[in-house]
Amino acid sequence: MPRYFAIVPAAGSGSRFGAEKPKQYLNLLGRPLIYHTLAALVACPEIERVWVVLSPDDPYWPQHDWSELGAKLETVRCGGATRAASVANGLQAAAMVASDDDWVLVHDAARPCLSPAMLAGLFEELANDAVGGILAVPVADTLKRADAGQRVAATEPRDGLWQAQTPQMFRYGRLCEALEKCRAVTDEASAIEALGLKPKLVRGDATNLKVTFPADLALAAMILRGRK
Repeated sequence: MPRYFAIVPAAGSGSRFGAEKPKQYLNLLGRPLIYHTLAALVACPEIERVWVVLSPDDPYWPQHDWSELGAKLETVRCGGATRAASVANGLQAAAMVASDDDWVLVHDAARPCLSPAMLAGLFEELANDAVGGILAVPVADTLKRADAGQRVAATEPRDGLWQAQTPQMFRYGRLCEALEKCRAVTDEASAIEALGLKPKLVRGDATNLKVTFPADLALAAMILRGRK
């Protein structure tokens, strides 16, 4: 039976957030934001191990106590200049235990509201899928394309458009191949698509938000408080 592993690339600086430190270390309900992200993964009984990929010179990780997350969590200081590079390096770190047919879930460090139900839905939908897939939600809002002056240049049809989320779940061997051949991507599904394959869209939930701007941090706190 294939096993399940997770990789969390966490070497980014979160420059769009505009904080004094990377957003994954900002306070969220008394813990670093990334703590909640990792806790959701290590609590999942199907996932055997979670690798968090840090920047080689990350000074923030040692400032916190991660012991409550347990033995599933492993840190590797091999983060690259891009997300794809960090994930590829994380896959190399997993090579000692992962087989080609094992599943790898790649999850954003700044997506702290992942729930057990979302993970269960992903596992169920992709259990027998030949390609793998991602959590995503259909685009609900009207989309406007801006011109250089930040005025509306066009209204874009939203039919068939989905907003990609994470985790993105693919077989270990195939994901290694995809990222080896295509590093100029912003998510793992794009690398799989570059192989000519079509990842499955598994309907997620709007609460699985990515913290990008300050208002998102407050919203994430509301979501997590509501679940408790």
